[in-house]
Amino acid sequence: MREDIALPTPYMIAYTEGAIGWMVFNNPERRNAVKAAMWEAIPAIMDRFEADPAVRVVVIRGAGESTFIAGADISEFEQHRASPEALAKYEANSDEAALRIAHSRLPTIAMIRGWCIGGGVGLSLDCDLRIAAVGSKFGVPATRLGLGYWASGVKRLMDVVGPAHVTEIFFTARHFSAEEALAMGLINRVVPEAELEAYVRSYCAMIAENAPLTIQAVKRTVQELSASSTAADIAECDRLVQACFDSEDYVEGRRAFMEKRRPVFRGR
Repeated sequence: MREDIALPTPYMIAYTEGAIGWMVFNNPERRNAVKAAMWEAIPAIMDRFEADPAVRVVVIRGAGESTFIAGADISEFEQHRASPEALAKYEANSDEAALRIAHSRLPTIAMIRGWCIGGGVGLSLDCDLRIAAVGSKFGVPATRLGLGYWASGVKRLMDVVGPAHVTEIFFTARHFSAEEALAMGLINRVVPEAELEAYVRSYCAMIAENAPLTIQAVKRTVQELSASSTAADIAECDRLVQACFDSEDYVEGRRAFMEKRRPVFRGR
């Protein structure tokens, strides 16, 4: 059953549906370009999802059928990015939103249909998995706009696709097909457009059946190992692994295996 979450802006929609928390960027008139109010709403949405024990996975999507997210809403730049003070506030809010998605204990999936451009690519990289429909298009137009791209954003993309593809993406600023994005490792899967939502839902069902503490430990370990060797918090990774072995879920997993049945994990 769908349960909607009340939000202070109409440009974001959030609701839970069984084990899935849905976050929808709702600005279809501007190809779901991200407004300042949308960045500000994301931490509250993630708070609600993470506080709900029934939610096992978060799916991020764009409203409508033609666009995932087409970057930032440039029409707001004069208001929110014209002065150093306004720019600092805007970037602090967008950074916090990105970190809340990337560092959530919940696994996250970007469900991509249509245009995934600029900040849309960045938001998809904040997710753990990216599943796209045939016909989707990807690109980062920074060099066509003359804007700078912070090292943290370049590194996040480089960690996924490698240096050679990063330079091609930025230097050409061209649009890449879903098949090209799959070949460079930018996305995990490409599926027919008509099957996209059903495919994502099936992935969510698979994830929801698995042990949440183990998923959390693996997610944190991947993040730490992706950091520089001096910054990696291996002790925290080890703590999360030990928590898996100490959990009721580990007992349930062993018993279910011996009894030849599906385990029922509760995240504790």
